[in-house]
Amino acid sequence: MPLPNPVIVVPGITATYLRDEYPLPPEVVWSVMTKDYRRAMLHPDNLSIANDNPRGTWYELAQPTRVRHDQVFEVAYQELIAELRYNLREKEERPVPVYPFGYDWRQPLDVIEVHLAEFIAEVIQRTKLMRHYHDSPWAADPRVNLVGHSMGGMVIAGYLQRSGAKCRVGKVVSLGTPFRGSFEAVLKIATGTANLGQPDSSSREREAARLTPALYHLLPRFRGAVSLPSGGPSSLYESDAWQRGVHDTIRDFVKRNGVQGGSAADRNKQADELFESMLDAAADHRDRIEKFRLPDAGLATDDWLCVAGVNSKTRVHLHVEMKLGKPEFDLRRSADSDDRWDSNAEDLGPISRRTGDGTVPLEGAVPAFLEERNIVCVRPSDFGYWEIGDRALALAAGFHGILPNMDMLHRMIVRHFTGSADPHRNTWGWRMPGVKRSEWAPPLKLEQRPKK
Repeated sequence: MPLPNPVIVVPGITATYLRDEYPLPPEVVWSVMTKDYRRAMLHPDNLSIANDNPRGTWYELAQPTRVRHDQVFEVAYQELIAELRYNLREKEERPVPVYPFGYDWRQPLDVIEVHLAEFIAEVIQRTKLMRHYHDSPWAADPRVNLVGHSMGGMVIAGYLQRSGAKCRVGKVVSLGTPFRGSFEAVLKIATGTANLGQPDSSSREREAARLTPALYHLLPRFRGAVSLPSGGPSSLYESDAWQRGVHDTIRDFVKRNGVQGGSAADRNKQADELFESMLDAAADHRDRIEKFRLPDAGLATDDWLCVAGVNSKTRVHLHVEMKLGKPEFDLRRSADSDDRWDSNAEDLGPISRRTGDGTVPLEGAVPAFLEERNIVCVRPSDFGYWEIGDRALALAAGFHGILPNMDMLHRMIVRHFTGSADPHRNTWGWRMPGVKRSEWAPPLKLEQRPKK
């Protein structure tokens, strides 16, 4: 069997530690247990230094400081990485590299994609230093395989679209990726609380969220996602669609923390331009992903395994109404959070699309570059009998965040990367609603559920 490509695991938003390298020794400002919003918050004047900062990196508010990425969250990715390292190798003395890609998840995705491209080149060079890879056919056409969880899948798609035929990627797996958005991003920006990070809302968290460019990349944009008043904005990527409180917070933040002079009107103008720039950049990135097609990057449909979580109550719609001439989000409508998945039905109807993984609605998890018949759905109950801890975590913290821990998915990813068979039928999946049994076409042969 040929050597598998080295693997890079790209985590989701907020799932990489952040450390401040200005103090000695460096100090962690973001981790599983630490959330220092003051030191992680970004500066409102980053746009004004853009010409002197060609990489586009946004810097922190609390200067002097130098916050950088650190390790990925072990609770979400340690099992996945360990299982891939163990099961991709044929012999212990011939390891297959599996690298976690920690990154600064606060940044615009365009910036993160540049870092991913550099990391891919680094991993290829490091792998060439391993004798069994150096002496193998892999060295003549070196490539990596990528696994993206949540926003990590969007970073991968954006990188592939940007790199085109020059990319050095063989196969891809995306797990619970909001290719077309998640309503939890709206909640995080609007209220400071959502299934994307800490559940408790605070003014600091709300303020930090509204100044985090990456979060705007996750806004929902698919058919029927948002009900907006007629005659007004057509999507959440327009600043006029947002509640006044979001505008006011950013204006107040610029007034208190901006370094540029000028009148109050000048400061308000700067704040409005900042808000619009984050929305515009995110909309442009979404447009790039929507236009991307796999052959553009030298990939085929069978090269991408797209896994979507279902059978968890998930926000599937947002209703926006006008009050006193201003938009107001109705976040209390119980009908907008739903789970209509039916595990016993042979063919699911349209109503069963009102589901998700607790964070990403099913409609938001389907990319434009794949057909619905290519999607593999999994449920929380697909955790194995002995995965009692992961089952409990899925109930407590949500299915979305713990999805990479599923043993069955580990086996599926190994099969996708190696082309190995499954004689014991230990990998399975569920079809998208509307896809017939005879139509289902995942990139590898899987046991179909429900069983006949």
